[in-house]
Amino acid sequence: MLGRMTEVSAVTRPLPAAPAGPAPATLIDVAAARRRRPPRLRRRTLRRERLVRRLAQSADVPLVLVVAPAGYGKTTLLSHWVGAEPRTVGWLTADEADDDPSRLVTAIALALSHAGAAGDGLRAVPTGAAGTMLGELARSLEARERPFVLVVDDVHRLRSPEALATLEAVIGAVPPGSQVVLASRDEPALPIGRLRAEGMLVDLRARDLVMSRREAALMLAMSGLDLPAQDVLVLLQRTEGWPAGLYLAALSLRDRPDVHGAVARFGGDDRLMADYVREELLGTLADDERAFLQRTSLLDTLSGPLCDAVLESRGSGVVLRDLSRSNVLVVPLDDVDTTYRHHPLLARMLQAELRRAEPEREVGLHRRASAFYAGAGDVDRAIGHAIEAGDATGAGRLLWTCAGGHVLDGRNADVQSWLAHFTPDQIAAHPTLALTAAASHLARGERELVEHWTAAAERRAGDTDAEPVEAGVAMMRAAVARDGLDRMVADAGRAYAHLAEDSPWRSLCCLLRGVGEHLRGDGSAGRAHLEEGARRGAIAAPSVQVLCLAQLALIALDGGDWEQAQLLTSRARAQVDWSGLDGYPTRALVYGVSALVRAHRDRVEDAQADRRHATELLATLVDYVPWYEVETRVVLARAALRLGDVTGTRALLAEASRRLARVGDAAVLRAAIDELTAQAEAFTVTELVGPSSLTTAELRVLGLMPTHLSFREMGRRLHVSANTIKTHAHAVYRKLDVGSRSEAVIRARQMGLLDVEA
Repeated sequence: MLGRMTEVSAVTRPLPAAPAGPAPATLIDVAAARRRRPPRLRRRTLRRERLVRRLAQSADVPLVLVVAPAGYGKTTLLSHWVGAEPRTVGWLTADEADDDPSRLVTAIALALSHAGAAGDGLRAVPTGAAGTMLGELARSLEARERPFVLVVDDVHRLRSPEALATLEAVIGAVPPGSQVVLASRDEPALPIGRLRAEGMLVDLRARDLVMSRREAALMLAMSGLDLPAQDVLVLLQRTEGWPAGLYLAALSLRDRPDVHGAVARFGGDDRLMADYVREELLGTLADDERAFLQRTSLLDTLSGPLCDAVLESRGSGVVLRDLSRSNVLVVPLDDVDTTYRHHPLLARMLQAELRRAEPEREVGLHRRASAFYAGAGDVDRAIGHAIEAGDATGAGRLLWTCAGGHVLDGRNADVQSWLAHFTPDQIAAHPTLALTAAASHLARGERELVEHWTAAAERRAGDTDAEPVEAGVAMMRAAVARDGLDRMVADAGRAYAHLAEDSPWRSLCCLLRGVGEHLRGDGSAGRAHLEEGARRGAIAAPSVQVLCLAQLALIALDGGDWEQAQLLTSRARAQVDWSGLDGYPTRALVYGVSALVRAHRDRVEDAQADRRHATELLATLVDYVPWYEVETRVVLARAALRLGDVTGTRALLAEASRRLARVGDAAVLRAAIDELTAQAEAFTVTELVGPSSLTTAELRVLGLMPTHLSFREMGRRLHVSANTIKTHAHAVYRKLDVGSRSEAVIRARQMGLLDVEA
């Protein structure tokens, strides 16, 4: 199975005696004749019965073609099949000598003669000129009465046009019920397309010969390597079911003291694997083909234009097409010969060879790959190759280009993984890397680190294109808002003016300007900026869009438009769920606004759930942006008061008041705190036990008291009986220390449990 099967001592069943009389002059020697018999089956080799059945059911198809690189078990599969084949079988294992058409005709005739052709149409091995011999052989085949199978193994050794024409003529002369079976490491230059279109071909490729998980586990065990299922799966994935790869893995790993660890490290650079790949797959290639494979091994996908750019050459598409049809593990990824990839084991072995043989070239290859991908708009791959090249400047430029799209789209983990390739000193030395780090920490709510890396970027701004860096610094300073709302609005406006029209960072600038205008008391200007931010962030920056929508909902609430607030909040929640942003700490405000709106609509359980989630997220923000911390606590205080939690309301207001001094000129926040404080103070000390203890059901009934609904009608709406409504209503009166429904409404409005009547 591991390569070409050579001399064997037995066949699958006894062969008839050779014809009597002297051997023709063109017969080859006995040792070579034995080479032309079917190999003996090897017990350790696993054969898929489905493939055997498929071959057995193809008796009416004149040609069977089995093409796969070395080590896929082509020979063993065919041996297994012909061992149970009722027809006469002639077997020829081709070698370089058979590339001569005369010798090939002789070898085919001899194989069929040994298989029992004598006396049945084929009277003698043909002699004479190649054309004459081929004509005689063709007439003999056409005259055969009993069906037969001719297997020609190692067809890849036949390269001359004359030899391939001989094979084509033999295939054309096969009578109905008989077959020619060709096994090759690469696709022979025969009219395969025509035969396939005419239904005259059964075609088996490497993908048909890979091992299943069960077969892999059994073969590994038979080779002395008994592994748990997970380790078998790892090896199966690394080898992609390549039988030779699995067998070599067993040989390499079975004597290791830590087999599990060795499995995790196993790859194409393993010594046994590398030797096999080098000898069996790469040994027949020309030097330029080997160099091509070695230098493209660092690419995860291959295409003609990409390889031309990386290798600074031309014609790579033709090379890739030819290699994919050769005995090399180059796998096509489409049906139009445009994209390919290396087999993982081949790629890893070639990468190791590249580092040993041409370490100085590897950096240049990565740089050119990065440039190609950057030009093609594939920034992720461009960054990866820049990092591999050690190009911190190029990587920083690319990272900052895509940081907005990743950080604001909920993919901050990707940015963090890229930054992990650099030391803190390297990040600080490159302003775009430092800005990327600042943006990543902004998404995590880590204000001090945002300021640290922003300052580092500002110090090195002169080392690169100053305008993008200055815009980034201004934006980050606006985001942390250390110097108050006026400076935040100014910095965000300056950054907005210097950013590209399609930059996702513009949505963040809109958010910051809108928040600043709103909190300073200009709701109309704030709304315009926030609406633009929501529009810009819908696709490019969903994490910003949801905050814009939450701010717009708060502006709607200030105007008493609860329906619009509910619509905006629903949009924000839907985007949070769709984008997977629910765990981000900076989404606390979204859940706080949702809790307030749901409490207003008497969805008490949902409001309580949103309030808890917002509180948990807010707790993870330590010393974050002042306006955000204050505004979120004010919103949660409003929700808590609406839900009857006076103690929670007062605690939130106290925290908001302590942080308000850091915000500066936030007139809206100051007014909201004063109003909520007054409402909370409406509760006397003795009343804390009362309103604070309102149950969820009682809060629902209280929410319906300002309406003209009777207790019976309230019961229908809440799906309970009128008596239950009456019981809850009297509990509300008692806890609010009132005697009637109208007094309860007045008292609840004074306390903030109900909206003040417009």
